[in-house]
Amino acid sequence: MSLSLREPSREPIATPVTPGAATALLETYRPATDRFLATPHRTLLGRGTAARIPHDSRPPARRVREALEALEALRRPGAPAPVVVGALPFAPDAPASLVVPETVRWAPPLREDPLIALPVPEDGERRGWRVREVPTAERYGEAVAAAVARMRAGEFDKVVLARTLELASRHEPDLPAMLRRLARRDPAGYTFAVPSGPGRTLIGASPELLVARRGGRLTANPLAGSAPRSEDLAEDVRRAVALLESEKDLHEHAVVVAAVRESLAPFCTDLEAPERPTLVRTAAMWHLSTTVTGTLADPGTTALDLASALHPTPAVCGTPTDLARRVIAESEPFDRGPYTGMVGWQDAHGDGEWVVTIRCAEVEGRTLRLFAGAGVVATSTPEAETAETAAKFRTFLHAVGASL
Repeated sequence: MSLSLREPSREPIATPVTPGAATALLETYRPATDRFLATPHRTLLGRGTAARIPHDSRPPARRVREALEALEALRRPGAPAPVVVGALPFAPDAPASLVVPETVRWAPPLREDPLIALPVPEDGERRGWRVREVPTAERYGEAVAAAVARMRAGEFDKVVLARTLELASRHEPDLPAMLRRLARRDPAGYTFAVPSGPGRTLIGASPELLVARRGGRLTANPLAGSAPRSEDLAEDVRRAVALLESEKDLHEHAVVVAAVRESLAPFCTDLEAPERPTLVRTAAMWHLSTTVTGTLADPGTTALDLASALHPTPAVCGTPTDLARRVIAESEPFDRGPYTGMVGWQDAHGDGEWVVTIRCAEVEGRTLRLFAGAGVVATSTPEAETAETAAKFRTFLHAVGASL
């Protein structure tokens, strides 16, 4: 057994890359029993359940302890180190979905596998979706306008308001094919498919790392401020430049980065972040991005500790956090569930990666619920934020062959 299997987060993936190693895990994903996660650094496929972290509304600190206890209980000399994999919801008192799989297979990142460029065959199940907006675009715009009015009156600084699309079909969706399309559309991002509750699967392709820990170092990559991509190259470049110069988006981004630094500072001896953001692109969107790095003061601080301290950032909730949560509850006519929570993994050493759960859907039976949100500040307009959520829906709509 190689060291990279025993301690995947401590040793780099061996080179050269074997063509097909990562895509093989993608191709063998099975709903209900498997947990798949692809990141820019590795690909993971967990199968079965060796231990389950209680699926209830326990506080984050207790979840962290129980996850570590489960991992320690399953460690065996000479055997691969166990990992905990799964998703935590947006609401702090909502049930989590974390397990230690019976087996875990690792591979290099999908973006380094040349076979990821092969297309997924089209099939008839990509047609015939019935789409319902919850709320409607008009009602969503009204909620944005109401929030803007309250911010201009000085009640709070920012809130992230979301809306959903409910897609229904005569046939149950082909989740493995859906996952392959998501992965091939953005192979450099974070693609995931994990059970989120009885009979439900959380599936998506997020561009945003909440936090990763490797040894004594941490990395966070907050995204805030977005613009839709264009198929016209000149227009696409113009939109990217405009985003980098947008006073509204730069302010929104700065608020998020400041909150991330404030949350991580107590855990670090040093913390570094560039003064200005750069750009990250997906197939559908441009995002303002800042990479925050730091050295841990206590080697016992785990990736899940850090993720729990960060969640929720203003990028998915708002600021001040408690007031933004109340505005969200008053404004959104649905339960977010796992949307804007976090999905990822952690090993017994405390290393791991946790991703912000966006660009996703929750699948139950023949129904998909897609989610998209936009950061609303005092200079926002209902038209712009509604258009931003529509653009963000494109990632998943493309994967299932539907349109808004």
